[in-house]
Amino acid sequence: MRVLRRGDAGPEVAEIRSMLTSLDLLSGSDEGDHGSFDASVEQAVRAFQQRRGLITDGIVGPATYRALRGSCYHLGSRPLAYLISSPVHGDDVFALQERLTELGYDAGRPDGNFGPQTEHALKNFQRDYGLTVDGICGAATVRALRQLSPRARGGRPVFLREQEQVRRAGPRLRGKRIVIDPGHGGADTGVVVNGVRESDIAWDLARRLEGRMKATGMEALISRGPTHSPSELQRAEFANEAGADLFLSLHCDANHSPRAQGVASFHFGTGNGTTSTVGELLAGYIQRELAARTGLLDCRTHPKTWEIFTRTRCPAVRVEIGYLTNEHDRARLSDPAFRDVVAEGILIAVKRLYLLGENDQPTGTFTFADVLAHELAKAE
Repeated sequence: MRVLRRGDAGPEVAEIRSMLTSLDLLSGSDEGDHGSFDASVEQAVRAFQQRRGLITDGIVGPATYRALRGSCYHLGSRPLAYLISSPVHGDDVFALQERLTELGYDAGRPDGNFGPQTEHALKNFQRDYGLTVDGICGAATVRALRQLSPRARGGRPVFLREQEQVRRAGPRLRGKRIVIDPGHGGADTGVVVNGVRESDIAWDLARRLEGRMKATGMEALISRGPTHSPSELQRAEFANEAGADLFLSLHCDANHSPRAQGVASFHFGTGNGTTSTVGELLAGYIQRELAARTGLLDCRTHPKTWEIFTRTRCPAVRVEIGYLTNEHDRARLSDPAFRDVVAEGILIAVKRLYLLGENDQPTGTFTFADVLAHELAKAE
């Protein structure tokens, strides 16, 4: 589909208006041409994006359109199955994942994508309930899911498992496998201001972070080469195939206002309580460390449903380090010594995650030398 924004018109816009109206975000009596993308549609799109943890730009791109289409389905409105060639996505899949999890089946992260883990959980449920074990959520399976009452509701077993994996991994960094994901790359330079390119900054930061991580005994993998720009799905698949423990995506930001500045961190979360506990914890550590060490404005942590989060099986965090459209942030990011400080801060944040509060130090005071000393002491 083509990207739709304010001022566009046609049957695609009429479809968007119809979906927004069905979600009670747009009134059918709104004035104007019902085939046009006007101010009321833009406002409704922004409201939907904010509700779904998407970038709130009022533009209907692939991610927003996919989420809008998925919101039209409820559990039982269509058969659900794992299809490699045509992946199934929607609110009905999310409801299925939540229901299976409540009943004690590990359907994986509730992200609305019907993948192999959801299929495995569904087959286990069908087997236990005496249904045809075909991995298809049809009428009979939906009926059985609705008849059963879980002993307890609420809680997030999937994310509790994430926490338990971190606890069992122990406080040492040695042996941990981290995928470092420098944003953009190749022909996709990202933000470019006065010759400073986001892809170059991200690549340099990734290399500096890689070196420090390897010095501690970690296995650090970079998701792309200096001249490549994989899609978000390809980056997620790289992390999944590598069996990564954590995924760290590095970016810089931009804004039409040159006064916008600071650092922000993002993790998987729908905004309605479903969140990656470990991802949120790591994002918080990174945010506090970088704000304390660099003096960049603290723009806080935020839950998002970006594809890089929904498709990675391990906890993932994306960090937007400074605004290249801000003269002060851009000057600091152009300084190699400043990038060293950023790389050290991210490493310390990862160490704090695995320490789980034990033998920790105040934010901004833990150093790379401290980490190395801690690793050597544990080795002895």
